[in-house]
Amino acid sequence: MPWPIIVPLLNPNEPEARLVAVHVAEGQRVSAGDVLCTLETTKSTSELVAEKTGFVVGLRFKQGDLARAGEVLCYLADTPDWKPPQAESPPIKSGTQVDIPAGLRITKPALTLAQAHNLDLSKLPPVRMITVSVVRGLLDKTPARTDFVKPSGEFDPTAILIYGGGGHGKTLIDLLRTLGTYRIAGVVDDSLPIGEIVMGFPVLGGVEVLTQLHDRGLRLAVNAVGGIGDITIRLKVFQRIAEAGLVCPSVAHPSAVIEPSVTLAAGVQVFSHAYVGSEVSLGFGAIVNTGAVISHDCQLGICVNVSPGALLAGGVWVGDGALIGMGVTVNLGVKIGAKARVGNGATVKADVEDGGVVHAGTIWPA
Repeated sequence: MPWPIIVPLLNPNEPEARLVAVHVAEGQRVSAGDVLCTLETTKSTSELVAEKTGFVVGLRFKQGDLARAGEVLCYLADTPDWKPPQAESPPIKSGTQVDIPAGLRITKPALTLAQAHNLDLSKLPPVRMITVSVVRGLLDKTPARTDFVKPSGEFDPTAILIYGGGGHGKTLIDLLRTLGTYRIAGVVDDSLPIGEIVMGFPVLGGVEVLTQLHDRGLRLAVNAVGGIGDITIRLKVFQRIAEAGLVCPSVAHPSAVIEPSVTLAAGVQVFSHAYVGSEVSLGFGAIVNTGAVISHDCQLGICVNVSPGALLAGGVWVGDGALIGMGVTVNLGVKIGAKARVGNGATVKADVEDGGVVHAGTIWPA
């Protein structure tokens, strides 16, 4: 199934980011973890990486373009001849180039901020490196404009949808409430009736309302469909969210401990009292549930589900779509194959093949 690469929301106050570099070309084959492009806002620079192996198809942007959070950068397809769906909106062009005065040294984020406010670059001091803080200092001294017109479209960078009104959705509602960063706009569920209340939030409809909600200014969603037993269900929800132009941020409960060297892909969910150790990599849509321990140097693939109380020793590798049950112990350096299932309370001492099953309460190998 072709996998959309979504432009993330790097800065809650900026719905767009500039592509300062594009590292791939149409039809190019990439591997999971390869850098696709470099994005920059006025406050940060970030690399967007491939979440799986595939061919770059439908690449919509080039260096210098602006991309909106939630837009599809490209797709990763199984073959280079796959045809992507029609794009709903064109890339935002980089705009007219501004001549930089001779001798002026300025960072790219600072230049972007200066351009956005039509700041006269000749007023910037040429004897030092101009950073965002320098530009902001000058803007603070600039008289306020009187001709400002409020944009016709509304965009709320904190509004977020819960896709799925079951038990996992309820847990995410409490997580987001505790986090205090987002405003929950409602629940999307394909089986619950419209208007039903889930922990104080109304069901707005099913997948069919996502595009309407996008048009109303919503850009964020969390996938509250766990997909235990059938990972394709969770993958389909991610696909529906992406096709509607929404993006899934990574979210973590404040009581979870996540070391600074951890890499979190989009859509990752880390629940209360979990621990994620040094230089761990959590793939797109991975779930680390309550009280789970992911020790140093572990690598979890796409949509891996680690259940409450599971313990992964250092250097464990878990393939895409694998399920680690409650209270499982996985020994140092073990590899769990893609779509493998490890039952509750099992102890895993050796590698498990792709699609393998370790039954609950057993020791593997026997």
